[in-house]
Order: sequence, then C-alpha cells, then structure tokens
Amino acid sequence: MGEGFQALDIILFAALAAFLVFRLRSVLGRRTGHERRPPNDPLGSRRQKKEAQGSDDNVIELPDRGPRADGAEAAFEEAESDDPVSAGLTQIRIADPDFDLAQFRAGAESAFEMVVQGFASGDTKLLRNLLNDEVFENFESAIKQREEADETLETTVIGIKSCDVIEARLDGRMAFVVVKFVSEQVNVTKNKDGAVVDGDPNHVASVTDLWTFARNTRARDPNWTLVETRSPN
Repeated sequence: MGEGFQALDIILFAALAAFLVFRLRSVLGRRTGHERRPPNDPLGSRRQKKEAQGSDDNVIELPDRGPRADGAEAAFEEAESDDPVSAGLTQIRIADPDFDLAQFRAGAESAFEMVVQGFASGDTKLLRNLLNDEVFENFESAIKQREEADETLETTVIGIKSCDVIEARLDGRMAFVVVKFVSEQVNVTKNKDGAVVDGDPNHVASVTDLWTFARNTRARDPNWTLVETRSPN
C-alpha cells in the first residue's frame, strides 16, 4: 500500500509540474530565434542592414535628413519658381520671417475700406496714418476741391468680392506688394442742397482698384503703407 501511494504521489507531482510549464509558456511565450521584430525597432532594422551589407564596425549610420523645421529650405525652393509673384513673396518672407500672406490680405482688406470711407468723409487724420506722402497729398487735394465746391461724397462699400496679390518684390529692405481689389460700391456726390450731381444711390457698381503697399522689412513697425493707387489699364 505504501509503495502504491508513493507511486501515485510521483505521478501527481509530475502532472502538476507539466501543467505549470505549459502555463508559463502560454503566458511568456517561447523564443525560437525566428520571431518577427516589432515594426518600430530601430536597433533591429539597423542590425538587419548591417548583416545585409556585411559587418563593418567603423561605419556609423547617420539619420536621414528631413525637411528643415524652420522651412528655409522650402522657401528657397519656392523662390526658384517660375511664378514671379510666388518668388517675390518668398523673398519678402526671407527678409521678414514674420510675414504671413493670409494676415497681410486681411489687413489689406481692412485698410481698403478704411481708406475709401476716410476719403469720402474727408478724414485726413485717418488717411495720414495709412498713406505715404505722395498719395496723401493727392487725396488731400481732391478732398479740398470737393469742399471748395460745397460737395459731399457718400460711399458705401457693399462688399469686397476679391483681394488678390498680383505683384510682389523686394527692393533692398523695402517690400512692395500690389493687391487687386474688386469691390461693390455705391458712390454718390451731392451739392450743398443735397441734390445728386454724380452717381446713383440705387446703383451698385463693380469697382476694380490696384493698390501698392510697402513696408521696410527692418522696421519694428509691422504696418504697411499705401504708396500707390491706380486703375487697371
């Protein structure tokens, strides 16, 4: 009987040991030397390259060069574009890294409405801050002529249909950008008695203007100045 119980104990312990080994393997897994490496294993990929090319302990692999974080490389590539507007804008961005085309266009639209309304109301103080000397003198002269004739100009900008940069260049430190505005306006000139002498209050006209803005890229003042206004030929 004692020998029978002893043999039974041996069989039970062996079964228990086999069960534990099986559980450990199922949880931890077995390494056979043929497992697939994780996809993001830089050491494994480098080792595979080394095995394919042959061992050479004196060779140090350099990381691949990606695009520069500051975008300078892309900017110079854009400067080589055949599009003169893109090339001009790139030169301006190189001279003034803070230049942002979207912000510039938004500012240009705001300036357009302010200048148009300022000219109509005769607000020379406002215009003085937005125009260079030559343009301001032309606007001021037209305002004085209108006042001497006892006439008033009423302008309503219904909306700006488009605001497109059509020219851009860098001349030394000075950046110049030409913007084509297409707007819908109602313009009416009245005499001192309030009678309409020019324009139609019920007519919405489509007006196209070409305005040139300039700024010294080395100046701390971020504002642009209107240096020329003209109509398309």
